[in-house]
Amino acid sequence: MTAAAFRGGPGQLEQRSRRPIGPGTRMWDEMGLITFSITAGTAFLLQTMEPTISAVVDEHSTFRTDAVGRAVRSIASVMMWVYGGDEALLEADRLREMHKTLNTVDGQGVRHTALSSGPWAWVLLTGTYAFVEGAEYFSRRPLTEDEKEAYYQENLQLMRNFSVAEKEIPDTYAEYIRHFEDVVENHLVPTQTTRDYLRLTKSLPLPPAFPRVLLPLWRALTAPVGRLQYFATIGTTPEVARRKLGIEWTAKDERNLRALGWVIARAVPLLPERLRYFPIAYEARRLERDRQRLRKLIDLRPR
Repeated sequence: MTAAAFRGGPGQLEQRSRRPIGPGTRMWDEMGLITFSITAGTAFLLQTMEPTISAVVDEHSTFRTDAVGRAVRSIASVMMWVYGGDEALLEADRLREMHKTLNTVDGQGVRHTALSSGPWAWVLLTGTYAFVEGAEYFSRRPLTEDEKEAYYQENLQLMRNFSVAEKEIPDTYAEYIRHFEDVVENHLVPTQTTRDYLRLTKSLPLPPAFPRVLLPLWRALTAPVGRLQYFATIGTTPEVARRKLGIEWTAKDERNLRALGWVIARAVPLLPERLRYFPIAYEARRLERDRQRLRKLIDLRPR
């Protein structure tokens, strides 16, 4: 499918403005859950298989030298996209400004620009896939087709906030799926960046600020987390991408991931809200409830 197919139609993006994601959306209710981190790795894997993103990440990212720090900063940034209010737009602008200079030339002499419209859009489009896969495996039930469409329309707002070129954005979820599958099949490639990312996911390196003497303890504590993250990332990656990477996924693997997801889907809702959500998300939701209570008191005040 060509980018031209996305122009026009009922969802013309040029007719809409940038505005923060707010309460009442599925993003607001679910993006901040700690389960977000399980499939966030899948989105990053798919991003590093895109040639331009891979080349830029390979040269400029700290994921090899500070994998944990990079992951924490990335999650905090994503939380700002949804829960930051007006500052969400400032965060989007900050990231665009930061990426203006993140350009490189690969080993074949091809120049890659971080803000090229296709790769810039792909970063956010992979998020839709990861969210839907998260619901498929780690929620009590997968999203219905109507819910997928509704969530995708929310994601359109997020892409507008990041000034993604309208020509790169499918108008509906059905068009998005066709575009996504086409990119995975015909554009993504196995890269060394992807292989390094998977290796570091399985065995998290010691953060630079930690003394080397703590390495054995660090490995003992993080090994189970790394194996779980690797397993979930591979399991929620499209089969076409797994095949390109030469990674086998068996029927037994699929059953085990489904079983793991069943447990997580029932355990996480039992946690207190402060533990279910990442800190920025929790505080934003708490503040919104306070605002609603204040609004109710104001509306019911004696007159």
